Amino acid sequence: MPDCTHSEPSTTASPWQARLGLRFDDDAGTTRLTGRDHLGPLRVQKALYPEGARTCHVIVVHPPGGVVGGDRLELDFDLGDATRVLATTPGAAKWYRANGRHLEHASRQQVRLRVGPGAALEWLPQETIFYDDADVVLEHEVELAADARYIGSEILCFGRRAAGETFRSGQVRQRTRIRQGGRLVWWEQGTLKAGPAGGDAMRSPLGLAGHSVCATLVAVGKPLPAALLNAMRGADPTLGLSQVKNVFVARHLGDDSEAARVCMLRVWQALRPHLLETPARVPRIWNT
Repeated sequence: MPDCTHSEPSTTASPWQARLGLRFDDDAGTTRLTGRDHLGPLRVQKALYPEGARTCHVIVVHPPGGVVGGDRLELDFDLGDATRVLATTPGAAKWYRANGRHLEHASRQQVRLRVGPGAALEWLPQETIFYDDADVVLEHEVELAADARYIGSEILCFGRRAAGETFRSGQVRQRTRIRQGGRLVWWEQGTLKAGPAGGDAMRSPLGLAGHSVCATLVAVGKPLPAALLNAMRGADPTLGLSQVKNVFVARHLGDDSEAARVCMLRVWQALRPHLLETPARVPRIWNT
C-alpha cells in the first residue's frame, strides 16, 4: 500500500492552476508525441517505447505530489489516426483536505481524451487517495472515433489506512462521460459525502457499504466472448463484471489498495490481448 503517513502541505499558499495538453500522431507505424504544452506543475518527461514503436507510453507527473484546496488540474490528450498510447502516473495521487482560506476551496481535475480513427488509448493512473475532509470534483470525458478503442481505470482510496485515518467528512463528486462515433455509450455521475450530513454514504449499501477502497475499469471496443468473461469471473469472485454491447465494466470493492491494484491488473491483463490484440506488458513504473 502507498505510504500515506506524511504530513500535509501548508494550506496558506495560493492554489495551483495546472494544465497539460498532449498531441500524438502516427509516423509510418510509430506513435509520436508531436505536441506538448503545459501550464503550471504538470509534466510528461519523455515518450517511452518499452513495447516497440507502435505504442507510446507516457508518464504524467505532478511535481507537488499532492493537491490542496482550490487547486485545478486539466489534462487534454488528442490521439491522431492509428496511434496507440498508454498513459499512467509514477505513484498515488493525494488529495488533501479542503482549504477554507479560498472562496472556492474544492479541488478539481478535468480530463479530456480524444481518440481518432483506428487509435487506442489506455488511461491507467495509479491510486487516488482522498484525505479526510477533502472536497474534490473529478470530471472525465472521452471522445472516441467509431472504431477507436479505450481502456480506463481508477482506484479510489478514502482515508489513509496506513495512518489509521478514515474518511469521516468531506465529499468527492465525479462525472464520467464516454462517446463513441458521437453517440453516448457511458455516463456515470455521483457524489459521495461522508458523515451524517451526507447520509453517511461511506456506510450506506448504496455507497461504499463500510468499505474504503473502490476500483473501476471501463473498456470500449469489441465485445468480450462469454468464455473470457466466465474465466475472469472464476479467477476473482470479488469482481463485479458487466457488458452491454461494446462497453465492458469491472468493479471491485474492498479495504486494501494493493488488493484493488492486483484485481484491476488481472482484468487488464486478460482484457488487453482481446481488445488491443497485443500482450499485456506491465509498465516498469508500476514496480518502483
